[in-house]
Amino acid sequence: MISTGFNFRRHQQAWLAGFCWLLLSAAVQAEFYPSAEQVRPLLPGMPAPVMQLRDVHGEPVSIDPATLSQPMVLTFYRGGWCPYCNMHLAELRKAEQQLREQGFQVVFISADKPELLYASLSVEDIEYQLYSDAPLAVAQDFGVAFRVDDATLARYAQFGHDLSAASGQAHQGLPVPATFIIGTDGRIHFSYANPDYTVRLSPQLLLAAAKVYLDNADQRLKRR
Repeated sequence: MISTGFNFRRHQQAWLAGFCWLLLSAAVQAEFYPSAEQVRPLLPGMPAPVMQLRDVHGEPVSIDPATLSQPMVLTFYRGGWCPYCNMHLAELRKAEQQLREQGFQVVFISADKPELLYASLSVEDIEYQLYSDAPLAVAQDFGVAFRVDDATLARYAQFGHDLSAASGQAHQGLPVPATFIIGTDGRIHFSYANPDYTVRLSPQLLLAAAKVYLDNADQRLKRR
């Protein structure tokens, strides 16, 4: 009787934990947060959502993480108009080749409309896989989309940056710069997001996170 009671409680606790996990997953998805400081990115262990994007020709591209044949490094950036994004994309060249050699697919997503994906960048000879998430639907699903306040929009306008013109949308939103490693199991294995757009993930840290995934080091407790 004692054993049966214990197993029931353990099953009940597991069910409650799973239910709370589902609630948490739903809470961070499909929403524009009021500010960059309030975003809630998907966490390691959570399933990555299906992504409906557009390529540079405006053609639809669907990425289903559950069917990945190789792990993916996915980076959200604000747009080609952003000088910090340009510097970050240039810096990540230090890691891109090594990541590809290690078997990773490297993908970048911005709020720019398709025709501006490459045209708006100041980085020369870039060969990244760039995709448009102009409605920011994918950024919302990953929990990194936020509304830009009116004062910031006015400041951007003074520098000639029109978010509505760049995206072709009226949502006045942006993604917080963020990077995720998605495994072939369709789940997040690493996530990094910083509300301060001047602070970006370094190539060294990204490569270290990729090594943790390749070494299966994040599963070390399960192997004991």
